[in-house]
Amino acid sequence: MFLSGPEQRALASCFALLAQDLNEREIRERIGRATLDLFRADYFASFVWSPEKGRFADGVSMNMDLSNLQKYDAWYQYRDPITFALQSKRHATAVSEVMPRSELLKTEFFNDFLAHDGLHWGINLHAFDGPMALGDLRIWRSRARREFDGHDKLLLDLIEPAFVAALRRAHDAHKPPPSPQAALAGLSRRELEVARCVCRGLTDKEIARELGIALPSVRTYLQRLFDKLGVHRRAGLAQLADRLH
Repeated sequence: MFLSGPEQRALASCFALLAQDLNEREIRERIGRATLDLFRADYFASFVWSPEKGRFADGVSMNMDLSNLQKYDAWYQYRDPITFALQSKRHATAVSEVMPRSELLKTEFFNDFLAHDGLHWGINLHAFDGPMALGDLRIWRSRARREFDGHDKLLLDLIEPAFVAALRRAHDAHKPPPSPQAALAGLSRRELEVARCVCRGLTDKEIARELGIALPSVRTYLQRLFDKLGVHRRAGLAQLADRLH
C-alpha cells in the first residue's frame, strides 16, 4: 500500500494521539480532527451505541450544525437507512456499499438531515470490543469532492486496532476495581496455592519446588495474581492472607 508524504504524516498523528491517556470522548473528538486531515474530508461525527437505550448517544461532531444534530438525536437516527448496515460490517465501509447512491438520495434521511450540512460522500468505522460497541467514526466529504475509495478504506482500517485499543483502555480505566471477595472468587486452584505460598514468605524457587512446577510458571501465576487482585507486590498479597485460608 503506497502512502503519500501527507498521508504518512497524518497517519502518524492519528497513532500518536491514540497512544495518549485520554478519556473516551476526547479520543473520539481528537481522532475526528485528525481524520478530517488524513482523508481531506469536510465533516465528522461520532456516537456510541447504547443497547440499554436502543439509540446512538454521546455524539461529538466537526463542522456540523448543532441544531441539525439535535434533530438527529431526537428523530433522524430512528429513520436512518444506512448506519446499522454500516455498523454490521465491523470494518471501514463506504456508505455507497450498503445503499446505492441513487436510493439514498430519495430518502428523508439524506434530504432533510445529511444535505442540510452538505454531507454527500461518507465512510464509517464502528469499533467493537467483542459484542460491546465502543464508538464510531463517521467521516463525510462534500459533493465537490470525490467519493471514498478502496485506498481510503485501507487507511481507515489501519487506524482501527489503535482506535479500539485506545477506547478499551479508556473504558477499563473507569471501571471500579473488583471487591477483594470477588477477585479472590475468580482465582484458580493453582493461583490460590501460589498466593498462599507467597503469604508464607516462600521465594519463587521454593514455591516451584513445593508445588512441583517450573520457575517461569510461578512467575506467570504471580503476574496473574497481581492483575486479578489489583496489587503490585508480594506485600499486597500478604495483606490478603486472612482471606486466602
